[in-house]
Amino acid sequence: MSERLRLDIPVLLPDVADAADACVARLTSDLEAREGVEKVHVVAVEANEPAKLCVHFDQQILPLGRIREIAQASGARITARFGHVTWNVRGIGHERRARTVAEKLRSLAGVLEAEANAAGTVHVEFDREATSEDAIDEALRSLGVRRMGEPASVPGGGKDAHAGHDHGTKGEKHEEGDGQDHAHGEFLGPNTELIFALSSGALLGIGVAIEYLVAGAPDWLPTACFIAAYFFGGFFTLREAIDNLRLRRFEIDTLMLVAAAGAAALGAFEEGALLLFLFSLGHALEHYAMGRAKRAIEALAELAPPVATVRRDGETREIPVEELVVGDIVVVRPNERLSADGFLVKGTTSINQAPVTGESIPVDKRPVADVATARERPDSVDGASRVFAGTINGAGAVEIEVTRRSTDSALAKVVRMVSEAEAQKSPTQRFTEKFERIFVPVVLALAVVMLFGWVVVDEPFRDSFYRAMAVLVAASPCALAIATPSAVLSGVARAARGGVLVKGGGPLENLGSLTAIAFDKTGTLTEGKPRITDIVTAEGVSEQELLKVAVAVESLSDHPLAEAIVRDGREKLDGQAVAEASDLKSLTGKGVTATLDGQTVWIGKAEMFGSDGIPALGAAMTEAIAQLRDGGRTTMVVRQGDRDLGAIGLMDTPRAAARDALAKLHEIGITRMIMISGDNQKVADAIARDVGLDEAWGDLMPEDKVEAIKKLRSEGKVAMVGDGVNDAPAMASATVGIAMGAAGSDVALETADVALMADDLSHLPFAVGLSRRTRSIILQNVVVSLGIVAVLVPATIFGLSIGAAVAVHEGSTLVVVFNALRLLAYRDPYGRTNVAAA
Repeated sequence: MSERLRLDIPVLLPDVADAADACVARLTSDLEAREGVEKVHVVAVEANEPAKLCVHFDQQILPLGRIREIAQASGARITARFGHVTWNVRGIGHERRARTVAEKLRSLAGVLEAEANAAGTVHVEFDREATSEDAIDEALRSLGVRRMGEPASVPGGGKDAHAGHDHGTKGEKHEEGDGQDHAHGEFLGPNTELIFALSSGALLGIGVAIEYLVAGAPDWLPTACFIAAYFFGGFFTLREAIDNLRLRRFEIDTLMLVAAAGAAALGAFEEGALLLFLFSLGHALEHYAMGRAKRAIEALAELAPPVATVRRDGETREIPVEELVVGDIVVVRPNERLSADGFLVKGTTSINQAPVTGESIPVDKRPVADVATARERPDSVDGASRVFAGTINGAGAVEIEVTRRSTDSALAKVVRMVSEAEAQKSPTQRFTEKFERIFVPVVLALAVVMLFGWVVVDEPFRDSFYRAMAVLVAASPCALAIATPSAVLSGVARAARGGVLVKGGGPLENLGSLTAIAFDKTGTLTEGKPRITDIVTAEGVSEQELLKVAVAVESLSDHPLAEAIVRDGREKLDGQAVAEASDLKSLTGKGVTATLDGQTVWIGKAEMFGSDGIPALGAAMTEAIAQLRDGGRTTMVVRQGDRDLGAIGLMDTPRAAARDALAKLHEIGITRMIMISGDNQKVADAIARDVGLDEAWGDLMPEDKVEAIKKLRSEGKVAMVGDGVNDAPAMASATVGIAMGAAGSDVALETADVALMADDLSHLPFAVGLSRRTRSIILQNVVVSLGIVAVLVPATIFGLSIGAAVAVHEGSTLVVVFNALRLLAYRDPYGRTNVAAA
């Protein structure tokens, strides 16, 4: 007989925060290979619950206790064996360099996956039985790449933690200057490559001046200047080419060196020096421009202050934020930046949350009503009392109780996720890389053919050789390689500054090409704070009896409807004592059941009754439910034992910003927007009319929402907007999953492709508009890149010089990069007030 067992993933894999992690897949495969195990899968969970693994097994073959032992042993083995590290590094200043570094790491024994990006982030998944963090670090050092500090330890992870992160978020002084990261050392400071490039240009200029303007100068002197220009212009290029050749890669750097060497072989030292000068100068300027985009991200990490004023043992003193622990009381003076996530326990103020959530207007804050409850369930604290590190206090002095360590704050997670997002390739980037893999060999073949041009055309070999070198330079896809990464980097950085976290180039591109958007109702289109509007009691049951049972059971749940029943129910009971319920169980999408005074209590939708062994409702109660639903009410039926006590009608208020946000999305061109809800169809229709939606799909269970999204996705690209908790399965099925209010929800940050940090739908048109601008700039960059190659190749075949070709070539690369940087200055054209951080 088949049985099911649910196990907490964080218990089995203590260092895995994301249920989509590869180690979860390994654990699933390991368990499914066992005799007696029929199926293993990840299941959706309620708010604040850990991710769970559901195991279907035959108890006749494997007893329950044995399944637990196998799962725990397998999880421990996987945790001990596989590690992940994400490091910020110096020494990666452009996309080609990032690809070289990633290829080098992938070539190491034991490295399962490696990604690197031009912003200086490296992510590696590795097998500890075959390699180690030290070996990975040594491989980076061999390429001239250095880690920025030591990786942060992960609780419970030991020395080789499963996920070691080093993002330079606290206590680290970042490089000043032009923001460059250089591939092979900075012995003259952060401007080393630029200094070398300018030195090459100066020597080239001196050589030309001596050759043409100084009469009687020795013939060898200009040549000596040109050779010195070769050295300074080709220094970094040569080392890059050597690294690539060791990895059997033939990149643009190698092509440039071959062309420069060919020019020298023909005695054209002047032209070869010009080529290397322009190429090295282009590289240095490219690094500078990419550094600007990187600094936009680094600025996020610098928002939180390095020290906090904390009250301990009756004394107030300043300590580094790294030393803050959960439960500390932090004193924040007027106009100071907050140093930690937490909730107010004393004082009132207004806080500018723009640096984290993108909200343009300061938010009024007040102390929590019940400190003990807030301490026990910090994720359920109301937004009016919750605060975030990096935000700016107003005129009131306040005291905050810390709920997260500095490395776990919303700001720290945004910085980490933005850095990781840059390593994820967009669809266009994957296409261009595939194109390059085909294009570069074709270019080399064309150059070889051109070498034998003297056989067909009556010209010296020298001219054919020169033309072949010029074609190599002209056809190098340098601008194409940087076209998409530069735009993605700038777009992700701009989104983060606007309170929108976009996890990679894929979601950033897809968000701008949506054909439909589906919205959850509760907490997304509505405030998520329903109120009790109607109480219908069964014959012989008083309103107080119904409320006492409902409050006792729902006080164990953290569902928004449960919170409304408890809050309003206690108010109506006016201090009357309520018994304690126990053994709460959630019936996903239907309701809850618990034990009170020795009897089973059911509270939930009318559809819950009459199925799964629960007796059906009586005719009177069914009629009452129908009347409440006709009035647009959400209904909860209460039954104790075998007696129906009555029903409670609740009404959720549509968000004030929802109608305007949806209207702006219509203006942008999103023609199809659908509300999907577990509520009764009539309730869904009523809310949809209020917020201006044409379609509403009600009566949907969580699995029905997934099917609804799959249906929409079969017709085009669709986004699912929800709170990131109960909507996680539907969001995962959508082209783009969008979570609201992510600053206060760890689950939302982890499950969504795009996270609106503020609990505000008005950020959605901004995100879609930014995505569309990003897609437009990516297209412009690709067209420019390929267009320049299409013009230059025929031009060089018909006689354009190497110097002119490389000038246009490097010019196109800079045009592409600076075009992408325009995204950093993107302004919301859809009416949302621009945030202070922008």
